[in-house]
Amino acid sequence: MKTAPAAGKNSRNFYGLGTYLGLAGALLAMIILFSSLSSHFLSYDTFSTLANQIPDLMVLAVGMTFVLIIGGIDLSVGSVLALAASAVSVAILGWGWGVLPASLLGMGCAALAGTVTGSITVAWRIPSFIVSLGVLEMARGLAYQMTGSRTAYIGDSFAWLSNPLAFGISPSFIIALLVIIVAQLVLTRTVFGRYLIGIGTNEEAVRLAGINPKPYKILVFSLMGLLAGVAALFQISRLEAADPNAGSGLELQVIAAVVIGGTSLMGGRGSVISTFFGVLIISVLAAGLAQIGATEPTKRIITGAVIVIAVVLDTYRSQRARRRG
Repeated sequence: MKTAPAAGKNSRNFYGLGTYLGLAGALLAMIILFSSLSSHFLSYDTFSTLANQIPDLMVLAVGMTFVLIIGGIDLSVGSVLALAASAVSVAILGWGWGVLPASLLGMGCAALAGTVTGSITVAWRIPSFIVSLGVLEMARGLAYQMTGSRTAYIGDSFAWLSNPLAFGISPSFIIALLVIIVAQLVLTRTVFGRYLIGIGTNEEAVRLAGINPKPYKILVFSLMGLLAGVAALFQISRLEAADPNAGSGLELQVIAAVVIGGTSLMGGRGSVISTFFGVLIISVLAAGLAQIGATEPTKRIITGAVIVIAVVLDTYRSQRARRRG
C-alpha cells in the first residue's frame, strides 16, 4: 500500500501557534497604526466593507497556496477570472441561460484553463510561470472576444451573494471562509495534502515512493482555475456586470497575500490559515493607505516593499530550515 512520504513533516511543524500569533500581531499592529492616523478607520463600516470586498481574493489565495506548495506558480488567475465572468455573461445575456447553468459554465471554463496550464507544465516539464503567462494572454483575449471588449451588464441575478446578512457579512464572505476551512483540513488532515507537501519538498522522493505526482500537480492547477471561477461569481455579484478587464494585476495581490502568509515560493511549505492572515494584512494595508489619503504611487511603493520583505523572510526561513535539516 502506498504511504505518504514524510517530506511534509517540517512544513507541518513550521506552522505552529507562534506563527499564527506573529501574523495576528502584525495585523493588529497595522490596525492600531491606521486607527491612530485616521479617525474613521476603526469603525464597523470599514471592516464590514473590507470583509465584503475580499472574498474573491480569499478563494484565489487558497488556490495559489496549493500551487506554490507543489513548487509551481500561476500568473493567469486574473485573466481566468475575467474569462469565467465573460462566459457567464454570454450564457445569460446571449443564450438566455439561468443563473445556475451559467455559473457552472463559467467555473468550468476557468477550471479548463487551469487544467491546460497544469497539463502543459507537467507533460513538457515547462516552468509553470511561463505556461501561465501564455494562458494569461489567451484567457484575456477570449474574455475580450466574448464581451466585444465591453462591460456586459448582467443585473442583480447574483446580488444575493454580496447582499449583507447578519453583522453586515455577505454570503460570499461566508462561502470563502468555508473554502479556507475545508482547504486547511485537506492540506493538514488528508493523504492528498501530505502528497502535495511531499511533491513540493522532494518530487523525486515521492516518485520513488511509488506515487505518480503528475495527476496531483494537474489537479492542483485545475483547482486553481475552479476557484478563479468562483471568484468571478463574487465579482459579478458586486459589480452586477462582467468586465473583460476584471482581475488585471490581481495575480500580484494573490501571490503577495500567500507569500506574506508564509507559504514558501520554493514549494513544500504552506498553510491556508496563514494565507488568510496574509489576505487580511494586504487588504487592511490597502484600505488603511486609502483612508489616510496616500497617493497611488505611494501605495504601490509601500505594498511592493511589504512583498519584498516577505520574500526576504521566506528565503531566510528556507535557509535556516536547510541548515537544521
